[in-house]
Amino acid sequence: MNYWLMKSEPEAFSIDDLAQRPEQTEHWDGVRNYQARNMMRDEMRLGDQVLFYHSNCKPPGIVGIAQVLREGYPDFTAFDPRDKHFDEKSDPQQPRWFMVDVQLVRKLKRLISLEELRLHEQLEGMKILQRGNRLSITPVSRAHWEFILGLEGENSV
Repeated sequence: MNYWLMKSEPEAFSIDDLAQRPEQTEHWDGVRNYQARNMMRDEMRLGDQVLFYHSNCKPPGIVGIAQVLREGYPDFTAFDPRDKHFDEKSDPQQPRWFMVDVQLVRKLKRLISLEELRLHEQLEGMKILQRGNRLSITPVSRAHWEFILGLEGENSV
């Protein structure tokens, strides 16, 4: 099993939006970065666990857990000229962009903020904490995953 952190701006798609979808499941579309695309297409597997992270908000942080319910498949939003994620260079015969389906496992008892994550040397090397990292999807080590979930019961910073 692999572990991931997936960022979403809550104004665009929040953990509450995922909770309201049928079967609390939704496709993770609109990723337009090749490195993140490759992870979804080539590395994410059914049952992989996901830290759902709210970004570009105050405060940013981890708000829930999801799981991969469907492995990578072509992102159909790239083919629709009316969709905000349309890519005129993407071809259904040779898709450029991929997505996965995720299902909510649970919301966290509390937000674990980026500021709080930065306080723990045990999380050194975690991609979300690296300066300049703007990827919307990053791998998470099992040790980091377990440490972060251990923070959930602690008082927030």
